[in-house]
Amino acid sequence: MSRRRTPVRRKIAVATWRPSRDGRIHARMEVDVTAALAYLDRVRSESGERVTLTHVVGAALGRALRQVPEIRARIVLGRLVDLDTCDIGFAVDISRGSDLAPVKVHDVDRLTPLEVARAVGAGADRLRAHEDVAHRRSSGIVRLAPSWAMRPALSFASLVAGGLGRSALGQPGFPLGTAFVSNVGSLGLDEAFLAPLPFARTPVYLAVGAVQDRAVVVDGEVVARPVVVLVATADHRIVDGAHAGQMAGIVRDLLLQPDRLDAPA
Repeated sequence: MSRRRTPVRRKIAVATWRPSRDGRIHARMEVDVTAALAYLDRVRSESGERVTLTHVVGAALGRALRQVPEIRARIVLGRLVDLDTCDIGFAVDISRGSDLAPVKVHDVDRLTPLEVARAVGAGADRLRAHEDVAHRRSSGIVRLAPSWAMRPALSFASLVAGGLGRSALGQPGFPLGTAFVSNVGSLGLDEAFLAPLPFARTPVYLAVGAVQDRAVVVDGEVVARPVVVLVATADHRIVDGAHAGQMAGIVRDLLLQPDRLDAPA
């Protein structure tokens, strides 16, 4: 009987997750994206670039990370360690849906959605062309490593790359950034709760669902508006309800007034 080859992503997943014992906090909100879609039409027309709602959400999340500093932290050897950066990882499709990889964009709190789109696009192009050195090196290590060695190897990478911010096993320091964004709407999902990647030690994961027409109340009347569902999964050791509420309020306000994202943070 032939044995199907295990994809790199699946091999990492098997070696990474154990039965859940860690505390997670989940938050979900629906946002009217009428203004955000109009903003995207304008930016695309003026720039000719493929800017999406994910880039707008990412830029808004970068501002939230800057304004709620308690979220920017890691747990290292049982201690809470603060981070100053507002880097965000974005999930990109590198093999027509069969494989995903992260593109980390630095200092997203200082970028416009157009600048975020350009950075993510450039990173995705490097990954698809197999020109991303870190991804090529780490994928090669995973392919060659025996399954029994994956757990200890990822534990080592968790401490060095995820905790201390140093390169390990081909992974760069803080490989997913201070937060991670995935557009699950492009996969046909209205919403999703993301599973955190333990070795990256990223405190916040945000899933962007598909845009759907929903009934909303505007000036006392029920009307149909385009709505997106955002779902956050966070490490409860770092993020509590108050922090999640502040973050959600900032992101919502910026999606309702996206022109503010073009101003310097």
